[in-house]
Amino acid sequence: MAKEAQARIKINDLLTTSGWRLLDDPVKGKANVSLESNVKIENNPGNNFENVETRDGFVDYLLYDANNYPICVLEAKSEDKHPLDGKEQARDYANSLGSNVRYIILSNGNQHFLWDIKFGNPKNIDTFPTLESLISSKDFVPDKNRLVNTQVGNDYIALTQNPDYNIDPRWNTEEGKKEMIEREGLRFLRPYQLNAVIAVQKAVEADKDRFLMEMATGTGKTLLSAAIIKLFLKTKNARRVLFLVDRIELENQAKKNFDAYLKPDFTTVVYKEARDEWKKAEIVVTTIQSISSNNKYLKIFSPNDFDLIISDEAHRSISGNSRVIFEYFIGYKLGLTATPKDYLKKVDQEDLAEQDPRELERRILLSTYKTFGCESGEPTFRYSLVDGVRDGFLVNPKTIDCRTEITTQLLSEEGFVMTQDPDSEEGEYVSTDEQGNQVVYKAKDFEKKFFSEETNRKFVEAFIQNAQKDPISGEIGKSIIFCVSQRHASKITNLLNEYAMAMYPGKYESDFALQITSNVQNSQLFSTQFANNNLRGSTKFLDGYKSSKTRVCVTVGMMTTGYDCQDLLNVALLRPIFSPTDFVQIKGRGTRRYKFIYSQREGVTVNEIVKDKEYFKLFDFFANCEYFEKEYPYDEILPLPKQREGTTGGTTGGEGPFEPPVGQDPEGIYGGTDVITVFNEIEIDENGMRIDRELYSSKFEEKLKEVYTDVPEFKEAVDTNDYETAQYVVTSQLFDKPEEYYNMDRLRESYKSDRRIFLADILEKVFKGKAFKTKNDLAEEDFQNYLVLNNVPAEDFYDVKEFFKLYVADETFRRDINANEITRYANDPILFNVINKLGKENIQYVTEYVKDNVQINKYYNN
Repeated sequence: MAKEAQARIKINDLLTTSGWRLLDDPVKGKANVSLESNVKIENNPGNNFENVETRDGFVDYLLYDANNYPICVLEAKSEDKHPLDGKEQARDYANSLGSNVRYIILSNGNQHFLWDIKFGNPKNIDTFPTLESLISSKDFVPDKNRLVNTQVGNDYIALTQNPDYNIDPRWNTEEGKKEMIEREGLRFLRPYQLNAVIAVQKAVEADKDRFLMEMATGTGKTLLSAAIIKLFLKTKNARRVLFLVDRIELENQAKKNFDAYLKPDFTTVVYKEARDEWKKAEIVVTTIQSISSNNKYLKIFSPNDFDLIISDEAHRSISGNSRVIFEYFIGYKLGLTATPKDYLKKVDQEDLAEQDPRELERRILLSTYKTFGCESGEPTFRYSLVDGVRDGFLVNPKTIDCRTEITTQLLSEEGFVMTQDPDSEEGEYVSTDEQGNQVVYKAKDFEKKFFSEETNRKFVEAFIQNAQKDPISGEIGKSIIFCVSQRHASKITNLLNEYAMAMYPGKYESDFALQITSNVQNSQLFSTQFANNNLRGSTKFLDGYKSSKTRVCVTVGMMTTGYDCQDLLNVALLRPIFSPTDFVQIKGRGTRRYKFIYSQREGVTVNEIVKDKEYFKLFDFFANCEYFEKEYPYDEILPLPKQREGTTGGTTGGEGPFEPPVGQDPEGIYGGTDVITVFNEIEIDENGMRIDRELYSSKFEEKLKEVYTDVPEFKEAVDTNDYETAQYVVTSQLFDKPEEYYNMDRLRESYKSDRRIFLADILEKVFKGKAFKTKNDLAEEDFQNYLVLNNVPAEDFYDVKEFFKLYVADETFRRDINANEITRYANDPILFNVINKLGKENIQYVTEYVKDNVQINKYYNN
């Protein structure tokens, strides 16, 4: 009986905390909770139930609305029983009370579930719902089929912004369309964003209530969120949405975007600015921090106040203790992240948990996937930087590997890792001494001991001399520089302004560079003004050109996630980074496309100059790119950073822990000279950087090697090129198994080949060391086979070759030729000439040959 009594005491407290009244109150009104008729509640402190006789060892509570109609059944179990044990009994009881009773609470005093018996299953809750929240939910009748079957077009958001945009007379001309889009800010969903919405609809259809979108920085996660929010609200599958961001400065940015995309249909508020009015809005934006202190979210919100909860930068905004708050709500849950879990594939948890901060990061990422029901590592939808560049929506960096003598020495030594609290501007650098003990340098000590004044000058000189220029004004393009500490940021800002004053007298007046760190007043406002091109006014380089007078923002931890500045042309890393998440986020600041536009008026004529942003420069003074491209152990147990190879060849550095450079003054500040020792400019091709490509393919290759070792039949098949048998073994042993769930579609997606690869291609890559052949490679091989069987006159050779290769490799061209739609190519005089020169007879020779002899599906785009 003690466990039963204790459970009831806890349940009474929970009811009271949520505003329910077990006893009449002269101020608040009559009791709105009743118990079984044979249970009497005494008006005494503690509500001690130990002597109460109950039927079958439990007490039923019935909760009433303001009109004294029952609205909810609370089924109580003793502490040693699971709350769900009473599920069916409670449903029978609720059904016997009539249609007004739609809700059931199941509790044993420690664990609780809220169940809407008309829709779905019991959901775990931390507190009991309030009467107000139940009444609000009572009229809420979600229709999953309506959500699933709603057709979402690319103008889904534009139709909210202006429902009549497409019947406006201006829409009939290209000039008019352009004017409307710019003037009204009309937003249209890109193809991949539509696919992401469809992926959510399919997941809902499959009875899932958690979704994870893994999308590269700059791919429009906020616009996608707006489309999903509209879908849930418009189809009445959500009454209210909670949008969680990980930084305070992103609250107003999110509100501004949702207002632009979803007004007037839906209202958005920032919680801390509308503490008493949030219930009037459909979308509430907040940081976890705003509602977490003293567990105030328990007092502010009921578990069922939000039907859709979206976590932006999910791996950060719901990490650690924040996840408790996130899980407090019982609605649909959507996570957005730019960081694939697979950056951290295998870690020796026991050995590294205490010494390598990347182990913590790995756990955060794995927890993120688990939180959103993606334990297998496959998100609901994925769109990578490589995808974005390929489709023309993002740009790659041009990396500038620049190292001084001191930074090269620092990088060569063993044991340097930076740890940084995401809510702090400062970090720690960890090294090891000769005995293997850790040595911790605070960021300010690191900067003081290892960066001389001369080193900082070399950084600044290299940056200013090589920075990407604004294509319109010709001045240094807008830039963000990431420093070691606030003190370091202050030094770099001052040096930049000194150089700018000397190089461009009268242009900047010490506004060329501005420090944006948490210790600078109005830093959040400055970052917004920088993105809006009015920080410290407008540039003096070109009258009438809209661009910030301030060209460089110098920061530490701000402006890393969710910061949107599309015309950014330079990003500089004046610190080492060992976190792939941080590297991806910082690099992602520059990947957005942009059109630089300048309008010149000459009388009544307006001349418009338009320049596209084709790439941005990523200045790397600490070999971060080399580390993540060549040395980061994606597929191995992670060691601490080891001795590294310099880009100029040979080992740069010696043994043992790092010793500060000689020449320090009594305070430990280095005062010696420094010179640039390495300067390499590296083009990033269409395949992107390795960190942008890494998915789960390498893990599959590990599995293949395990099968090769453990299964003699497979080993023999591979060694004798019997790929038919080998493929049978692989599909039976590895494909469609729980946890990893390997299959060819996912493998093709992960390898990012320009054509359809097969399991045999993967086997040859893993066991024969053969790289995947490109479409062009295959087309060349097939053309050589064609030559063996067909006589091609010398004068027609190049025309036949060009036609053949294009016909087999390009599905659209092949379809047009088969349909005799050659006029489509009239605007391509060279290709049109080739088609006409060959004539129908020669074309038919090629098409018949291909039909009978070429395996066309290997050319498909996966």
